[in-house]
Amino acid sequence: MTSQIDPVLRLHHFAWRCKDAEETRAFYEDLLGMPLSHVFRAEIVPSTGEFCPYVHLFFKMADNSFIAFFDLGDDIKALPSPNTPAWVNHFAMKVGSLAELERFKQRLEQAGVEVLGVTDHGFVRSIYFFDPNGIRLEFTVDMDDENISQDDIRKAHQQLADWNVEKAQRRQSLTA
Repeated sequence: MTSQIDPVLRLHHFAWRCKDAEETRAFYEDLLGMPLSHVFRAEIVPSTGEFCPYVHLFFKMADNSFIAFFDLGDDIKALPSPNTPAWVNHFAMKVGSLAELERFKQRLEQAGVEVLGVTDHGFVRSIYFFDPNGIRLEFTVDMDDENISQDDIRKAHQQLADWNVEKAQRRQSLTA
């Protein structure tokens, strides 16, 4: 008997530390058009009971998911991971069309934000940029039908299996 796993419905929010709540608000609300929808202020962290005065900001996307930030009041931004290249960790958000992607690129560049791309990944096209907190962001537009077929899933699993074999061979050759 196979047990069914309940589906995860959608992203609710993804949260990071920010250096300055107002600077972050201006970037996400004024430049990217995501309205500041919720602010939660506290001195005690509800999940841990720790004393740490903070403000928790939520910026709403069109699908009712959020990108969120914690300002801990010390004007310090999160440090990047020392063992991970800057391009690896990023947050990708979907836009509606190539024209919208180009408009966002132009708007960001006019605001002095360095933008990489448009990059063609085949199934999506993307631009990359950093927010004021050093968080790498991606705006992306789907180039293929959004319906993922069983064949797509099978191919993805095969590509992962192939990668795992290549990775093991590479690691073995380094230790030989």
